[in-house]
Amino acid sequence: MHSLQGERCIWLRYQVFVQYDLFVDLEFLSVCFTCPFKADIISTVEFNSTGELLATGDKGGRVVVFQREQESKNQPHRRGEYNVYSTFQSHEPEFDYLKSLEIEEKINKIRWLPQQNAAYFLLSTNDKTVKLWKISERDKRPEGYNLKDEEGRIRDPTTITSLRVPVLRPMDLMVEATPRRIFSNAHTYHINSISVNSDYETYMSTDDLRINLWNLEITNRSFNIVDIKPANMEELTEVITAAEFHPNQCNTFVYSSSKGSIRLCDMRTSALCDNHSKLFEEPEDPSNRSFFSEIISSISDVKFSHSGRYLMTRDYLTVKVWDINMESRPLETYQVHDYLRSKLCSLYENDFIFDKFECVWNGTDSVLMTGSYNNFFRMFDRNTKRDVTLEASRENSKPRAILKPRKVCVGGKRRKDEISVDSLDFSKKILHTAWHPNENIIAVAATNNLYIFQDKVN
Repeated sequence: MHSLQGERCIWLRYQVFVQYDLFVDLEFLSVCFTCPFKADIISTVEFNSTGELLATGDKGGRVVVFQREQESKNQPHRRGEYNVYSTFQSHEPEFDYLKSLEIEEKINKIRWLPQQNAAYFLLSTNDKTVKLWKISERDKRPEGYNLKDEEGRIRDPTTITSLRVPVLRPMDLMVEATPRRIFSNAHTYHINSISVNSDYETYMSTDDLRINLWNLEITNRSFNIVDIKPANMEELTEVITAAEFHPNQCNTFVYSSSKGSIRLCDMRTSALCDNHSKLFEEPEDPSNRSFFSEIISSISDVKFSHSGRYLMTRDYLTVKVWDINMESRPLETYQVHDYLRSKLCSLYENDFIFDKFECVWNGTDSVLMTGSYNNFFRMFDRNTKRDVTLEASRENSKPRAILKPRKVCVGGKRRKDEISVDSLDFSKKILHTAWHPNENIIAVAATNNLYIFQDKVN
């Protein structure tokens, strides 16, 4: 147990399950944040480029980094579990006195930088400020200073009669997190996403109306590359909801809007990319037009595939896959929870209709994953066109128990293994998920619980 900020604590529990073998046999290790505080609700999850580290951010401005254990010599085929590696306070609550606006400490996004040396680097952001953190290990301490005593106090130079050569002494391993850069004062509106460029020298930060391009070494200057703010704010019809760089082409990026459109931009065309290179938008079916059409068509997340050939977008009811060479319509459309279409009125009244779900690719771009309500999450196999609904819950988390797929009953007679759509708990929802870049290991954030699932180990 690691003590964090007074009474806020983390308990680690490792529990193993065998999953229904839709795509692969999986074993489930759950890492549970069991604290009751609202500040401990997980707000982002992200693997690093190797998958050896997993970072989570929460509403309290804290970042927790998990490290995967190495293979055991006694069990060489047993892959390691994830244990707490480092915990640090990334952001603190602030107050903008000019605008009389409180700035939350909640971590909106975390993005890892590729590892260049023994240290790790990540970007974390709240609504206004992006920070670059260095996470490093220290297992030696210097001793034998000439101008300081052993307690660090400055010595009187007149008492120094000889010179000593400082030496490094072994000490217990300590993981340090230090802020190396702070990128602030560039966004008027709330930052909703950050993305590291494939040149590893720049990154972009996105708010509701603008996208800024930063150099990782320069904190006092950024370049505005997209600005959709109208001269008259009464004419505002859409906002930017997410943005991401192409995984291989450093000049290309994409951003999504609340109107359900995706714009692909090329920075070689002009310094200000207000004129997109491609527009991906699906024509609306007039027969399905309703009061909620515009709300549920708002895109909450957009992701390039690892190959860079496809785009995946998530709106309220569906996940769509787009070919970047075909703008007219999506290549694939997957229904996440179409049974909620009849519940849109009550979801609107309770503000659940504005929930922003994320989506992720697996390492080979063949399987998609996204979250839903009642702690359900959905997986779609693009090759076989099969899908499954699974539940991340501690109630059915017995060691070696079979985690059965869940089904939602819309009407009529309900089977024993089904759950009625009227019984779904909308306060329990999975908004944030992550997939290991190379293996079938996934991380699912369910409120203040983090579940890590991995391949079945024989």
